[in-house]
Amino acid sequence: MKPQNEILDPQNGDFVQNDPNVINGWAYFDCANSAYNLVIGTAIFPAYFLNIAPDNIAFAGGSIPDSSLLSYSLSFAFLLLTLLLPVLSGIADYSGKRKLFMRLFTTFGAIACISMFFFKTADQIWFGVVAYICAAIGYAGSLVFYNSYLPVIATEDMYDKVSAKGFSYGYIGSTILLIINLLMIQLSPDNYKALAAQLSFLMVGIWWMSFSQITYKRLPDDENDRPMTELWTRGYKELYKTWERIRAYPVITRFLAAFFFYNAGVQAVLYLATVFADKELHFESAELIVLVLILQIVAAIGAWLFAKVSDAKGNKFALVVLLTGWAAICVIGFFLTGKVEFYALGGALGMVMGGIQSLSRSTYSKLLPENVTDTTSFFSFMDVPDKLSVILGTFTFGFVGQLTGNIRYSLLALAVYFVIGLLILATISIKDKKVI
Repeated sequence: MKPQNEILDPQNGDFVQNDPNVINGWAYFDCANSAYNLVIGTAIFPAYFLNIAPDNIAFAGGSIPDSSLLSYSLSFAFLLLTLLLPVLSGIADYSGKRKLFMRLFTTFGAIACISMFFFKTADQIWFGVVAYICAAIGYAGSLVFYNSYLPVIATEDMYDKVSAKGFSYGYIGSTILLIINLLMIQLSPDNYKALAAQLSFLMVGIWWMSFSQITYKRLPDDENDRPMTELWTRGYKELYKTWERIRAYPVITRFLAAFFFYNAGVQAVLYLATVFADKELHFESAELIVLVLILQIVAAIGAWLFAKVSDAKGNKFALVVLLTGWAAICVIGFFLTGKVEFYALGGALGMVMGGIQSLSRSTYSKLLPENVTDTTSFFSFMDVPDKLSVILGTFTFGFVGQLTGNIRYSLLALAVYFVIGLLILATISIKDKKVI
């Protein structure tokens, strides 16, 4: 019987993996969708939204601060994604329609980005919010299917190399587009800067759909074509089975608990750092983009540096240093009032950002039992606390800012999550795998 997700050589019909043409095509998808993550999710749209929106938006008989509404929008998007995640994972694993759904989510997200071009006035605030939510859903939803192709196109010994290629394509592609957008905004007359920002949203949608076409053309179609009737429940059943297995390993559950809390702080800061810079330090759009570029460049250095620290001192030591740095950055950010100081803090943030993202997954890998062969199910399970932590972090940022009237206190609240993560992490000790 043929493998479930085989790639067939058109010359002789043999099953092949590690085809450079296919792998490069897969990596181009990271180049495509990372443009959303950087331009819409982090750099330009948040600042544009805060500039367009009134300070307080009427809602349900009351009002919501603009920064809180942006946070709540992300929380809502990831809540929907968390509910859909088991279904999407089931579709990716069993339906034989992963490319179709990958294309649907990509198109959905890209059209949402393109529609942001028409978000021009405060009267259209809810149009902008809905587009923002839809873009986030399209981005994260497409990643479920994108990631599921990795074991299909590459053998296990190539996972790290192929995954790193996708990351590098994404970093380079999104940075190129962001620089183009920065030049557009910087070189535009003052009365055309808003239009330049709108054009950047349009460019993200076109960029996203264009580069993804390379991926669709080169990735194989699944051979199986199973009915969709069982997929709506199968994913939830598989999720529960994995949880039953993980419960037998307390060290894994403790790490996932630590990851849940500190990742809540990480994701909220990454998504909303530019909101803080805009609201509290009055950064201009071009200044925000420069800040994000600093984060991107330093993050690559941080990932490399803390990999070295982990090799020398162990994962746990490296994570403790990183989480201490994250907590300190939140506390220092509370007191900062100058732009130059915040640029310096942004450099420190980039360093710990790159380190924490690269080490979290590798640490989790080291904690898995040696006799486990189906690691995919364990990593799929990790997506659940990952998405839930985004909801917790972004909601906390928005709620504390709304409650206190000052988003500086939101940073202090996020620092608490890093401390909780540190305390839980202190209970993990595996000497032979250098986690201690």
